[in-house]
Amino acid sequence: MQWETVIGLEIHTQLATRSKIFSGAPTDFGAAPNTQACAVDLGLPGVLPVLNEGAVILAVRFGTAIEAEIAERSVFARKNYFYPDLPKGYQISQYERPVVGRGRVRIRLDDGAVKEVGVTRAHLEEDAGKSLHEDFHGLTGIDLNRAGTPLLEIVSEPDLRSPEEAVAYARKLHRIVRWIGVSDGNMQEGSFRVDANVSVRPLGEETLGTRTEIKNINSFRFLDRAIRFEVARQIDVIEGGGRVVQETRLYDADRDETRAMRTKEEANDYRYFPDPDLLPLVIDADFVARATRGMPELPDARHRRFRDQYGLSDYDADLLTASRDLGDYYECVAAGTGDPKLAANWVNGELAAALNRAGLEIGESPVDAHMLAGLIRRIRDRTISGKLAKQVFEAIWNGEGDADAIIAARGLKQITDVGAIEAVIEDILAANPAQVEQYRGGKDKVFGFFVGQVMKATKGKANPQQVNALLKEKLGS
Repeated sequence: MQWETVIGLEIHTQLATRSKIFSGAPTDFGAAPNTQACAVDLGLPGVLPVLNEGAVILAVRFGTAIEAEIAERSVFARKNYFYPDLPKGYQISQYERPVVGRGRVRIRLDDGAVKEVGVTRAHLEEDAGKSLHEDFHGLTGIDLNRAGTPLLEIVSEPDLRSPEEAVAYARKLHRIVRWIGVSDGNMQEGSFRVDANVSVRPLGEETLGTRTEIKNINSFRFLDRAIRFEVARQIDVIEGGGRVVQETRLYDADRDETRAMRTKEEANDYRYFPDPDLLPLVIDADFVARATRGMPELPDARHRRFRDQYGLSDYDADLLTASRDLGDYYECVAAGTGDPKLAANWVNGELAAALNRAGLEIGESPVDAHMLAGLIRRIRDRTISGKLAKQVFEAIWNGEGDADAIIAARGLKQITDVGAIEAVIEDILAANPAQVEQYRGGKDKVFGFFVGQVMKATKGKANPQQVNALLKEKLGS
């Protein structure tokens, strides 16, 4: 039987506020355990939550970015469940009336097609604490620093049909929240966590299969692997005559498998009811205008502009809009060179490779945009060849100065004098008569030998285009 995969993602994004969603406690990462949880976070008797306006502003900014409905009136509810690191015994969240309603996110697939994925809702809620197991020898420690940290839970429609689509969607949301400053998106620190709801059904069937939820996935690679394992597991269960159980599962990266954690709760298990300590949240047009003032050009809009204004391919534009900082960097290089395509080649090529090797973000690059533009200008005016430019780039990366200084210090200026190149070519042809006869006899591959000899003799300084043209002239081809 052929099977179809159905996936929906719930993404918990930690909002970039300095204090928690209902208290003034700080949200800094890495503090000593239980030093950033106040009486409000712990739900001690006599305390009252006060909504952090900054969290609402960030939620509205996100909703606007995905073309979603912003609710004029939304309600906070208590979501009741027991967990050791949930000190109040309930979580303040939103249920029937979330702040952000239906929206959409467009993803580009590997074949270049664009798919629109529906967002059901995005609601504000507080985070729980953290259970610590590693250092307690059979016991569990509780760190409540994270309790009360503001989250925006983004819930997709079950529109995704493969692990690749799920990863593309998660990456796109990650790009958006970082781009507009809603979250730092640091997956290692838990600022962007993914729950994947996965089911399978016979191909052509419309009824959804029984789903399982894979909790707290903190990398795109693990998201891909967890979904692949779970899809294969569910198919094996059904084809073996069994029944998939609706449950919550965890992904074990060391074993590359999912395993059962608990039976999946339904909404009525949580006994949602409006939080009596919090008034309904009312958002008017003036608040939306204030929240979205100064919103940057969004990733899709910048992608279209890069393609239309600079003549870039969808592939190049995708790479250059991976982050807002990278797009800004590229535009500075393009403006400084007058050659948008060559600028894209260098930013996506040599620079991206160097950053990847060093594990650096674009904002940490030792080669700033003005330095890279200066190097590309020397390629364009034929001061150096593309091959020598890579040496110069490495020297800039290592802090040896700008392109002009390095070219002068190393004597790398390209030889463009026709007479000088002709003299070298004539010497090489005279020294290699057998190869000359082979080429003239039809062995075209020998041409590369001559090019290599000329470049070797000139220490890579001869202009490659001139070398090729003059060699063909001298060889009579």
